[in-house]
Amino acid sequence: MNANIEKLCQIAGQEERLIIGLMSGTSLDGLDVALCRFRGSGLKTEVEVVKFHTVPYDEHTKSHIRSVFARKQVELEKVCLLNAWIGQLHAGMILQCLGEWNYQPKNIHLIASHGQTIYHAPQSQHGYSGFSNATLQIGDGDHIAVNTGIITFSDFRQKHVAAGGEGAPLAVYGDYLLFSKKGEDRILLNMGGIANFTFLPGDLDASRIFSTDVGPGNTLIDAFVRHYFPGKAYDDNGSIAASGRINEPLLKSLRDHPFFDAPFPKTTGPELFSTEYVKGKQSLTGTGGLSPEDLIATLTRFTVEGIAYSVKKSFTSTPPAVYLSGGGMHNPVIVTGLKELLPECTFSDTSALGILPDAKEAVLFATLANEAVAGGKTDFGNIPSVAMGKVSFPE
Repeated sequence: MNANIEKLCQIAGQEERLIIGLMSGTSLDGLDVALCRFRGSGLKTEVEVVKFHTVPYDEHTKSHIRSVFARKQVELEKVCLLNAWIGQLHAGMILQCLGEWNYQPKNIHLIASHGQTIYHAPQSQHGYSGFSNATLQIGDGDHIAVNTGIITFSDFRQKHVAAGGEGAPLAVYGDYLLFSKKGEDRILLNMGGIANFTFLPGDLDASRIFSTDVGPGNTLIDAFVRHYFPGKAYDDNGSIAASGRINEPLLKSLRDHPFFDAPFPKTTGPELFSTEYVKGKQSLTGTGGLSPEDLIATLTRFTVEGIAYSVKKSFTSTPPAVYLSGGGMHNPVIVTGLKELLPECTFSDTSALGILPDAKEAVLFATLANEAVAGGKTDFGNIPSVAMGKVSFPE
């Protein structure tokens, strides 16, 4: 037997596995690195977050990613170079964290790398006849494996697409395994660049579970903050939105898109909800002269109403308990708006469920890697019940 395959089999048979989960979202804040200890698999999965750190991207890195991010036309050579470069960069960040945590790479069983999404193209969005759903993440897994010496699982979204899904959101898989609770309907709401949630029914009926994007999270807010407020990457504490006034005609026009009434589950990205989308709506409504503060206030309300509208559509009688994660949970204007529009729901963050909210997405990808080696028999109902992740060996 090949030594790499033999080692993978040994890892699969162990009672405990140390897995590093990686996540870098569309907000481009940096790389979330979660060192997780796993026991079991499927609905018997137990996970402990041993260490967690977000390694920030510097402006040099952000500018390189933005040069190809969510653009229909880019330099193919640049994409090719960045695929390897991001993999090497992430490998260095992992080794940096392990050094700070006093862990040796040889003691880590697996890495689960989400990669850096640069383009997301569900068929409903790209509209090209004869082409199905597609998505692309860069940050090659082989470069991570070779540079860290750790077996790496990566490129999780491709299997989902191949099995008939849209490649996103994938949170449903980890959410179901880690956070389902009999007797309580739950919504796991993640507010990153794009907002998405997983609905977990209290009867644990897998056929009722779904995960869906619901529209912009922070992506539009962040983009216009960077444009109008040099030196700022986001609306810290929602202070800019709080200082502005919501423009109702623009808000109504922003909400006027068929995505919001499309059936669950669905997916979207900054390719649709872009700065061009906002400028087009401003042109239609004659609001191009809005002050930066009023525009940020309006975009923040757009995020709130898009999320609340979808949450309301997800339940008919018993209000769910909503558990927050992602950067948007740190914006009090967003959170207050959600509580205002969803008074029947209870709100807390995922720390109440034992997982730090900022670590949640990285933990979920570590969970997918754990399932890939030790699970794979869970029925996820109406969504693809497949093991995800391509394997890269360090040797």
